[in-house]
Amino acid sequence: MADRLPPWVRVAAAMFAVGWGANQFAAMLLVYRDEDGASAEAVTALFGAYALGLIPALLVVAPISDRIGRRRVMRPVLVLSVVATVLLLAGGDNLTLLLLGRMASGIASGAAFAPGTAWVKELSADRPGGTGARRAALSLSAGFGTGPLVAGICGQWLPWPTVTPYVPHLLLMAVVLAVAWNAPEPARAPRVGGPRSKAVVQAVGSRVFLLRVVLTAPWVFGAAATAFATVPTFVSLDVAPVAVIGALAGLTLLSGALVQPIGRRLHDPRRILVAGLLACSAGLACGLGVAALDSAWLVVPSVVLLGTAYGWILVGGLTTVEEVAHSDDLGTVNAVFYSLSYLGFAAPLLNTFALRVMSPERLMLTGIAVALLTIPVVLSGTVRSRPLRAG
Repeated sequence: MADRLPPWVRVAAAMFAVGWGANQFAAMLLVYRDEDGASAEAVTALFGAYALGLIPALLVVAPISDRIGRRRVMRPVLVLSVVATVLLLAGGDNLTLLLLGRMASGIASGAAFAPGTAWVKELSADRPGGTGARRAALSLSAGFGTGPLVAGICGQWLPWPTVTPYVPHLLLMAVVLAVAWNAPEPARAPRVGGPRSKAVVQAVGSRVFLLRVVLTAPWVFGAAATAFATVPTFVSLDVAPVAVIGALAGLTLLSGALVQPIGRRLHDPRRILVAGLLACSAGLACGLGVAALDSAWLVVPSVVLLGTAYGWILVGGLTTVEEVAHSDDLGTVNAVFYSLSYLGFAAPLLNTFALRVMSPERLMLTGIAVALLTIPVVLSGTVRSRPLRAG
């Protein structure tokens, strides 16, 4: 059965499943606050702890996958994603277990996303440029969005709200392990000359990477996390709050998945990134309206727009990476991009601290100003040289 699926679909399914496991916790923020009495700071710290495992794993594992192949890296990663969910399921009111589960989930994600993105790109070599990046971004976004949506429904209406939300991911992983375990990998030319650190440094130190990627990547998950972890706190959610938060997280990230084909039509990565920054500004402006008008209805357009920003900036960043990186270094340079983007997971915790000293309206205005001021810098980033070739 698995052999009948296109090879890239099998790898994309693995990325979808790991993405599901990575973000299912987003729907659980209120559950742990209500069931365990955890503080807002503790819950948002657990949410952000994911990045503590993810960023080191990205930077360590991606270069390894460039040298030994994608499948040899992805197999243990899929197993680790299962272990992470089991830890969260067993965590209950034990913050230490929950922390370990979140960090394990981060490690699994970090070890999967950059190699997985490169693998999908390699399996999409027969398609126009940028197809692999868009396919990878779409599978990740769909997993990120579906995980909290399903977890929120389970946490709201099923018994054992700290346990049952994690069961669907375990069932999904049982299927994905069968589908992706033996996914084919294109033949790789032998690597000669040792590590290509010089080529990687050239790519990430290029004007294009610095002006387009470094300044915009944190907005990928910064915009998304602000949408479902900060903006809804500006109003009272009295009806099915756990399901609502899960639905908002799902809506944010699925919006990002759905708009990615539209971003493809913009062709130029700079245009895609600018469109994402404009969508981010509009989403934050709606968030300002949520706070100023005490309007729960404005939460929905806010999260859709911030989700759109997430999707377009993700695609624009991955497409830029394809533009500046040699194929031998694609996994490594993807890892740098994802590391920068996952800094955005600190946004909810930073926002929580910022709201102690400023109003929600001022917080939103600050975000709008930063996003808009980034646009002219992005537009100035043009390609001036190609990365070093292998050999």
